[in-house]
Amino acid sequence: MACDDGASLPYDHLVVATGAAMRPEEIPGLREHACTIWTIDEMRELGTRLDDMVARAKRGERQKALLAVSPNNKCAGPLYEIVFMMETWLRRQGVRDMVDIAYRTFEQSFIQAFGPRLHEVVTREFAERGIDGRTEASLAEARQGEVVFADGSVEPYDLLVAFPPYVSSTRYESLPSDERGFIQTELATRQVVGHPEVYAPGDAGDFPVKQAFLAFLQADATADHIAAQVRGTSFENAFDPVSMCVMEMFDKATFAQVPLQLTGDPLRPVEVRPDAGDDYRVGVSPLWRLGKKMLGMYLPMRFSAGEPFHAGMAWQMMDVGLRGMRGVLAD
Repeated sequence: MACDDGASLPYDHLVVATGAAMRPEEIPGLREHACTIWTIDEMRELGTRLDDMVARAKRGERQKALLAVSPNNKCAGPLYEIVFMMETWLRRQGVRDMVDIAYRTFEQSFIQAFGPRLHEVVTREFAERGIDGRTEASLAEARQGEVVFADGSVEPYDLLVAFPPYVSSTRYESLPSDERGFIQTELATRQVVGHPEVYAPGDAGDFPVKQAFLAFLQADATADHIAAQVRGTSFENAFDPVSMCVMEMFDKATFAQVPLQLTGDPLRPVEVRPDAGDDYRVGVSPLWRLGKKMLGMYLPMRFSAGEPFHAGMAWQMMDVGLRGMRGVLAD
């Protein structure tokens, strides 16, 4: 392996886990006019802008917050979380009636990757919370105070919060990659196509949904495959794309467990497995906020100990707790 400083490093197995990045410049004006949600500094800026919006609303100035998921975004979920948390927070600030909230996404359905049950939850929550949501709204340009969509429609805003297009953080010219720089891999093992000694788990690879839980599972599959190669044992823990997430709303949370499969369709690259049955579960409850806090305590503990994400006594205890909550709180 050649490094930027000219040094070469030998290896038997190479894991490329350099992740993804945002490319807001794909949408003219987006970097200049939108608050984006990728870095810590960007999130702090969003907090400042939200405080300013509340102050204006308290002075009697009607405000409009427009949230938009851009085309080529690979994980829309966080912006849904933000819009629900924003709505709850504005109510608690006593200014909800002075702030209009609109949500626009290029997706064919809300949280498209996670199937119809999440779409139904979001649709219901938008209706109950007075959020104006629209799908198949592809952001084409951002201007001062207004955005333009691919269909030519123009919409005003006071605060624009956008989730930009995804690209790989680092392009590797020597490895097969798609047009956005994501490395082409074998699904089960995360081995790079044509380079069996190289692995690309997580967001650096070409699995079309970029999500933390799925990245953890890919990392475990990679480690297990390397261990099997070194030990000369059979590989048993292939990457099985069953996503799990808890979407925070401040007043409650939504849990989703979603078994996925690839479709080969670039417009809808994944879908819920037709035979998912009871493994496809979605539920909404204030108690799911506790589930998120449990995951928040569990993950740092495992990483600090250098232990696998889904193995050992700690995972078994976590899994029992989450299964119990799923059985009671999921549809």
